[in-house]
Amino acid sequence: MQHMTTLAEMLGDGWGHMDGWGGGWMWLWGFLMMTFWIAVIGLAVWLVMRGQDRGTRERNDRPREILAERYARGELSTDEYHERLEALR
Repeated sequence: MQHMTTLAEMLGDGWGHMDGWGGGWMWLWGFLMMTFWIAVIGLAVWLVMRGQDRGTRERNDRPREILAERYARGELSTDEYHERLEALR
């Protein structure tokens, strides 16, 4: 009877799948993929924090803007303006 060689025997122990060690470059792709996802998550966190900071800054600037508008219209004296501006700080 004739002996048939199986595919697994022909390919060896690693079954030909990238020589069983990831082809030698898989560590680089793993590192790059991990770096990419860390950068994406970091960018998302930075954008969220920046948006929150901008919203807080805009809410804090509005009272000063109103005060400056009232001063510009002559509703407040210079002393009143500086006094109220100091109170806002």
